[in-house]
Amino acid sequence: MATVHQWTGLEAKALRLALRLSVRAFAQQLGLAVATVSKWESKLAETEPRPDTQAILDTALARSTALLGDLKRDQGAVLGPLSAQNSYAKARAVFTRLDIPRRVAQLDLSLAVVTEMSGKPEIAAHAYEALAVDDRLSRRDRARARLWVGTALSKDGRHHYATRVVQAAARDFEDLTEPDDWSVAHQKLALARRGAGDLTQALQFIDIARCSGATESPMQRVRLDTAHGHILLSDAATRDDGYLVLDQAAKVATQYGLVHQLRSIEGIRAMSEGPTGSRQR
Repeated sequence: MATVHQWTGLEAKALRLALRLSVRAFAQQLGLAVATVSKWESKLAETEPRPDTQAILDTALARSTALLGDLKRDQGAVLGPLSAQNSYAKARAVFTRLDIPRRVAQLDLSLAVVTEMSGKPEIAAHAYEALAVDDRLSRRDRARARLWVGTALSKDGRHHYATRVVQAAARDFEDLTEPDDWSVAHQKLALARRGAGDLTQALQFIDIARCSGATESPMQRVRLDTAHGHILLSDAATRDDGYLVLDQAAKVATQYGLVHQLRSIEGIRAMSEGPTGSRQR
């Protein structure tokens, strides 16, 4: 198993730049001092960490590798040697060696998301169900696992069941006072109701999501606009508005390299346009 002292300063800096983070932001993500990260980048290849700092640096490596997995996931690189799955597996191995069960379980959750994104919603749903009752995870992470059970069920066409599961997750987020997660749950509820053919409720839920959640993150803005556009396209009366919303989502996704979201937008457009390739009126 590779340890942090085997990384060169150049590799550490390359990872930070790949994550599009400043030294200060990278240090905050890793829970380290700015000076520590600066030394990591400039001198780590020349010096071996003291024994009392090795575990801290190993943890920093695992956390940064998990962050790289998040970046790869957003970019649509789900499977393969340079993928989210690969990064998550490496981070999980380090946390397993360091005997940090909570982190291992969080990586199991991330790997289940990769399974769902790679087109296996039923397998992902089973993994989420197990993690939703896993005591290694915090209550918030267990609620997220329950939320993603609903997402996977909806992708598998089980929209009514998905609605009940996501509503339970939304209640958990409300009890935990997690407004952003509560907003995401309503976004998922909107899509489940769209799938069930209930466009009135779908629009109500997406309006709640748009008004209640933080949208500073480009990914969340794109996800909200994609879900909103998808719902609008489902009704002939609002189809033109739906295309406009999807066009805006595509611009932001392109700007930030969110390849997976772009693929989702393209798939939604293709379904709406039909086999002729022209927009349905």
